[in-house]
Amino acid sequence: MLNDIYLAGGCFWGVQKFFQGTPGIAATAVGYANGRDCAKAPTYEEVYTGETGFAETLHIVYDPYHIDLRAILDLFAEIIEPTSLNKQGDDTGTHYRTGVFYQDPEDEPIIAEFLADLQRGYDAPVVVENLPLACFYRGEEYHQHYLDKNPGGYCHIPEEKFKKKN
Repeated sequence: MLNDIYLAGGCFWGVQKFFQGTPGIAATAVGYANGRDCAKAPTYEEVYTGETGFAETLHIVYDPYHIDLRAILDLFAEIIEPTSLNKQGDDTGTHYRTGVFYQDPEDEPIIAEFLADLQRGYDAPVVVENLPLACFYRGEEYHQHYLDKNPGGYCHIPEEKFKKKN
């Protein structure tokens, strides 16, 4: 049985590139999560305005027998600035906020413990959201695996992180 988790970590291109190929991760897709109006799928252009409330988010499908949620979250911590509100690298706006969005209520205490452990390493407050997934819409096809299609494309995550992991 496979599980799902949704990670908002700034620009979704780099978050996907970082997690793809990780043992135990079966699939990834970039998209938009937890906006103000979950009844309508937003476009990238709408999300980019910052007016929809949606966050650029990576949907991860994983096999918990090969990688657990805490290991995924520990990897996530390597690529975000958890005290930066609505900003990762040069990307600014609510659509670049950080968050962990879950479907299974049993994931919430794991996420809460992760965030509490993360907070111990910072003087400033950790601002990563821990919320149930309200909605997720898959992003446009040209955004899927964008950095593979566009080598050298912009990413707030240093390239060494991709090399170190894969």
